[in-house]
Amino acid sequence: MTGSEYYRIAASYNWKQRDSLTEALILRGNMPDFLRRFVRIKTKQTDSITGKSIKTIFWVAPDYLAVGTNKDWARVHVTARLAQRLTDSLHCILPTTEMVDQIYAAAHIKLDPMPMYAYRDSTPTFWQHHLIIEGQRKGRKGLIAGIKKDIVQTEKLKAYPNNDRVAIYGWHRLNGKPIQPLYLGHVWWYVDYSHGLRLVKVSRR
Repeated sequence: MTGSEYYRIAASYNWKQRDSLTEALILRGNMPDFLRRFVRIKTKQTDSITGKSIKTIFWVAPDYLAVGTNKDWARVHVTARLAQRLTDSLHCILPTTEMVDQIYAAAHIKLDPMPMYAYRDSTPTFWQHHLIIEGQRKGRKGLIAGIKKDIVQTEKLKAYPNNDRVAIYGWHRLNGKPIQPLYLGHVWWYVDYSHGLRLVKVSRR
């Protein structure tokens, strides 16, 4: 299924139907090839106890989760629980807020966020936002950032034992500062045009 076909089909779907379609497509590999070519992120941190410098490496998808072909693809939006199921199934993890910052710093393509205000959780708005981003990107290739708020993992989710929240963070402006601080105020099934799932691997097999 191409990206444009996905949005034609899902245009009238509610979030449950949209999640079901997205999960089926992703798990059967219906995503553009470029999304499978993970990018290495190298970081250096200082151990707070020993003061020693620690080098870390992780790998990230060059863009947010998408369905379609190399010529016709589109970014898709998922609920928090589906995000976790997909990362588990694909042997990936959700990024931390620190990883989101590091990905932004390493990105080859940094785009200014494009907020939208009407029908934020509407599937047609998701498609429209994808097209706006592609207009900004102008065909440039490489690790991209600044276009979405990331669904993230955080210890603060443990304060919600029913697993009924989504944690989001990021959407950096060109000055490097995120629009969205870590936020857990939405119920788990809420998703809007600004949310994105970035796949992260901590090891390569």
